[in-house]
Amino acid sequence: MVLFLVKRGDENQFLYETNVENSVDDVVRDIASIFNGRLKITRICYELEELWKHGTFLPTEMQGLTEEQILELKLEDPWALRCAPQGYVVAKDEMGRRCGLAPPPNLQEVLKKAAEFAKETISKKHVDLRKCMTQKDVARALEELLGATKIVFPAGLPPHDPVRMELDNVEDLTGTQAANEVIDPSRACLWACGKKFINGNKLSDHLGKNDKTKVTVKLCSASEAAPGREPILTEDERKQLMLQAYRKQEEWKKLEQDDDDNYLNSKWSDGQNLKRQFHGLNNISWRPGGK
Repeated sequence: MVLFLVKRGDENQFLYETNVENSVDDVVRDIASIFNGRLKITRICYELEELWKHGTFLPTEMQGLTEEQILELKLEDPWALRCAPQGYVVAKDEMGRRCGLAPPPNLQEVLKKAAEFAKETISKKHVDLRKCMTQKDVARALEELLGATKIVFPAGLPPHDPVRMELDNVEDLTGTQAANEVIDPSRACLWACGKKFINGNKLSDHLGKNDKTKVTVKLCSASEAAPGREPILTEDERKQLMLQAYRKQEEWKKLEQDDDDNYLNSKWSDGQNLKRQFHGLNNISWRPGGK
């Protein structure tokens, strides 16, 4: 099996295992789906933290308003009590985004553990552990998050809550930074060694028949420019090489310094040597206490 180290820009994302006989189109779609799924899980986990702290999302027209403004405008959140978890606690959201009816501590733990499991499942550290990622891993993490929200909010979440929208795949990312991170699978492409994998080809058309190799590939959108080539040396290798060069340079400096100072021990460099020779005192040695 071919092992792909998938990168986005210069950052490692995950390992992906495939076969050289697979089509470029299928592999690119699969990799893009895993990449986007990991982004979705990251977004859900962020909103999940806000959910267990401050409860469900307020309707759009109530967000950012003070309590006085809400009373003055006679606005009401029809979902707050309907969706509130059993034994809820009041925890006001200073940002004015959520209703403030948060789960009690024991139910907060359910959401926290689910978020930790999901983050661990899609963690980038699996690259160092040489563990490959599949769409099943992404699906398992999403199922864990969905199950936890059903346990804590048995009546469900409001249809406008970001967590529910993400889990129902109806999220609207328009105008957000998250929208720029997602890659449309139909416009996704892979690059390796400065060359683009061509749609319609098999991987073997680009990698040969060797099915036991590791290749660094970069995931891009068709609208993006060609990514930069991978450096020959890794960052750690480059640092080690620079350290060795520095040590050798210091050794050379020390040797040159030693050569420069050695003449000071020569007789011809001694200003008193000629005078001692003239007085016949050149080879006289003194012994303390002698008679």
